[in-house]
Amino acid sequence: MLQQYNNILVPIDGSKEAELAFKKAVAVTRRNGETAKLHLLHVVDTRAFQNISSFDTAMVEQVTETAKKTLEKYVAEAKAAGLKNIDYSIEYGAPKVIIAKDIPAEKDVDLIMIGATGLNAVERLLIGSVTEYVTRTAACDVLVVRTDLDNKPVLAEKKPKK
Repeated sequence: MLQQYNNILVPIDGSKEAELAFKKAVAVTRRNGETAKLHLLHVVDTRAFQNISSFDTAMVEQVTETAKKTLEKYVAEAKAAGLKNIDYSIEYGAPKVIIAKDIPAEKDVDLIMIGATGLNAVERLLIGSVTEYVTRTAACDVLVVRTDLDNKPVLAEKKPKK
């Protein structure tokens, strides 16, 4: 018997890794039947704006509008792939807690599909990895997407040699 997932959450941040997680989540949602729901989430990290001395709400609105366009594009793509139960939300605050705890509790999420982080070891030490936090603290299953749709590792773009 295959594991049945009814509420799948995919955090979307505009990265290539998040796009891969989305594409795989569409496939997983389809396999789990017509009652399965796909929830897309973008979190605007408001802490990033705290250091800007002239905090401007226009900046937050611009980030929100960009996220909305991206999420609506993904919703259309998922519908084109045959999904019926798909929604999205844009939240504000600390991404780690919102992705790992708040939204899963609110939406009764049983699987989080999240892109692997692109941070190096020093960046993870200094600012922490959202993916690492989610895998460590979420109450539901977490699938970290590291490969493309053909299950081939996604390699970082190679820089041209000089």
